[in-house]
Amino acid sequence: MRVLLTGSTGWLGRYLAPMLRARGHEVTGLDVAPGSDTQVVGSVADRALVERTMLSHGIEGVIHAAALHKPDIIRHPRQAFIDINATGTLNLLEQAVAAGVDRFVFTSTTSLMITQAIRDETATEAVWLDEDSGPLAPRNIYGVTKRAAEEVCRLVHAETGLPIVILRTARFFPEDDDTHRDLSGENMKANEFLNRRLTVEDCAAAHVAALEKAPAIGFGTYLVSAPTPFARSDAAELKRDARAVIARYFPDGADLYAARGWHLPDSIGRVYDAARIEVDLGFRCATDFAAILSALRDGRPMPFEHDAGYVSPALQDGF
Repeated sequence: MRVLLTGSTGWLGRYLAPMLRARGHEVTGLDVAPGSDTQVVGSVADRALVERTMLSHGIEGVIHAAALHKPDIIRHPRQAFIDINATGTLNLLEQAVAAGVDRFVFTSTTSLMITQAIRDETATEAVWLDEDSGPLAPRNIYGVTKRAAEEVCRLVHAETGLPIVILRTARFFPEDDDTHRDLSGENMKANEFLNRRLTVEDCAAAHVAALEKAPAIGFGTYLVSAPTPFARSDAAELKRDARAVIARYFPDGADLYAARGWHLPDSIGRVYDAARIEVDLGFRCATDFAAILSALRDGRPMPFEHDAGYVSPALQDGF
């Protein structure tokens, strides 16, 4: 299949493009920054460029991973988020329909599910989040424009029948968190595999699965995160004493962490439940918290990427 991959030079794109080619797909990359997997340099906000790319490369499927992200809020005005995240998605969808594309995968984010109250952890128990959670009230322009793009996807599918799969991805960035400094970046990432993270490799694999299953799905929205070990019945205790809950599931976890000089979370305020994508698409992330502890137990490197100094290629190019 001839696939248009937007965001091909970015963190996800550098893993996704080779994975698509390994599955026998012909990949055309589009990104604002040049790269080895990017054949077209430009923005999805450029409607004429999107049209030319679709037609000249005979595109049959689209994976739309390009976006401005939360850290970009300090660098770009709100209008840029609207132009790229919302209007850019509309451009791709409408030109995909015009070009006869038969499937479309949109990279969304779990961030749009996090209200200010959820972020502030005001609830008395951990908030259990899945595709039915709501009402949605994104707390910043990133989440607002991703939510708008999801609604554009829904509308275009309803009007044209274009098969579309939306993937609300949990965290998979390699750099340190831009708001929390109480733990080392690697320790924090390891903890998040309990409730809100996945590897970039698993994220890429989810996109490949979505591309291949989109015609059978028709339209679907899926949360993508490492499978949580917890049950909904753990929610109250997770907020009150997460370490006790973790100890029941992983009796040697505290000792393994202590040997590394790491700390388990005292409290967990939210849990992402990615069960639906496993049922509908047959996809399950390969790396979970058990894999983290296995690596600690065996003295192997962590099974996830951590690069505190990572800078996106777009930022390096001054975009």
